[in-house]
Amino acid sequence: MKQSLKETILRVLILLVGLVTAHFGVTLFLLSDLGADPFNVLIQGLLRTLTGFGLTFLTHGITHMAVCVLIILILLLTDRSYIRIGTLICMVFGGPIIDFFSWLLSPLKIGALPFAAKLGVLAASCVILAFGMTVVIKSEAGTGPNDLVAVVISDKSKKRFGIIRILTDFSFVLLGALQGGIWGIGTLVCAFLVGPAANFFLPRSEKLTAAIISICLKISPENGDHK
Repeated sequence: MKQSLKETILRVLILLVGLVTAHFGVTLFLLSDLGADPFNVLIQGLLRTLTGFGLTFLTHGITHMAVCVLIILILLLTDRSYIRIGTLICMVFGGPIIDFFSWLLSPLKIGALPFAAKLGVLAASCVILAFGMTVVIKSEAGTGPNDLVAVVISDKSKKRFGIIRILTDFSFVLLGALQGGIWGIGTLVCAFLVGPAANFFLPRSEKLTAAIISICLKISPENGDHK
């Protein structure tokens, strides 16, 4: 029982590392000023539509959290095995992590860089995001609410995650753009690049996570290795 608790704690800690890494990539993406990521294009569009119906008290953050809560509720009613403590951690701490990195990196003035340099930053941010995202997924402690859509569809359809991620990202962009969400070249780069990069990192993240947990459990005092 104790070992099970120890493994759960390890997986949550690994998830937190992946979450911070992924949101560092998201922050770089946003600071490149080349468009919102696909999920946030959807949120922008929904916000414009809802405020148009008189719900003027809504903000981007409230709308984002509401969509994430809706995704979680749907899964709780259909297949709750995908909802774990890490899902809630991602939902609660994702925004504050981006706020922190935005404050930390704002003096770099990435948005003022030449266009070619901004594209380079954008590509790097997508790779960092993909790596962090796969660490979160393979921690098996939970998945970010917006990533759950692609994870569930990929699992249920037995299709490669990268392909499903591209399709879901473009669905987000299309639905958001139809409602007034703002997208740019960065949105398209993200939609095309994150899925394939995640496909590359997923098996490596799984091996890395398994190795870390195995090593940590082997050196546990409960296993006798406590010189």
